[in-house]
Amino acid sequence: MDCLSIMATIVRSQIQVVGPSQAVTVMVGDDIILPCHLKPASDASGMTFEWARPDFKPRFVHVWHEGQDLHVNQHSSFKGRTSVDITELKHGDISLKLSKVQHSDRGIYRCYFPDLDKEITVQLVVGSVSQAVVKLAGIDQSISGVVLQCESAGWYPEPELLWLDGEGNLLSAGPTETLRGPDDLYTVSSRVTVEKRHSNNITCRVQQRNTNQSRETHIHVPDPVFICKLLHYRFVWCSSAIVNIHFNQ
Repeated sequence: MDCLSIMATIVRSQIQVVGPSQAVTVMVGDDIILPCHLKPASDASGMTFEWARPDFKPRFVHVWHEGQDLHVNQHSSFKGRTSVDITELKHGDISLKLSKVQHSDRGIYRCYFPDLDKEITVQLVVGSVSQAVVKLAGIDQSISGVVLQCESAGWYPEPELLWLDGEGNLLSAGPTETLRGPDDLYTVSSRVTVEKRHSNNITCRVQQRNTNQSRETHIHVPDPVFICKLLHYRFVWCSSAIVNIHFNQ
């Protein structure tokens, strides 16, 4: 082995593949960059590397070989949705751009250099949100209150549901019911009983802290609904008051 080959081997042995320390989060339909870099920065345009999903068959998400994209054996779900920046490759940035993200894209991605025998993994979290729907579910005659129900479907990851009064204070509500559908999306629902002593403005908030997403629906319960109950009329006789409830999403 000549001196140049030895030096090249030494240099390559010192190159590290670096990725993010935390999961990457994106919402359905958006584009996202999965970070992967060579350290120290080295020209990767002439190297071979692959982005892969080890749990897929075939595993290949995007392959770069001999200065060009190699689409042979690319998993069909990623066709036309992946790319690397050729200009940035010269500076050791082999980050992958994934376009029009789908629910099925969530998982662990591997950025691998076979010539270096080095790799990193990137976890992609794909979030999904939906508006909350609030409706009047009934009247609680024991405490002169109305029962409201809030439901929101199509969330990922699993969200939490909160009830707030007009001042933003948490209301004590029944347990949140959570269902996970065959598409892995979550539906959450909860009921709360609102008494006249509470503010007539009530908010149902569904939020997912990991993706920093939330949706709110506001409802104004007018006094006639409470007055109707206080006069001990049956629920059916309150219909004229109930239809005047105002919603604001």
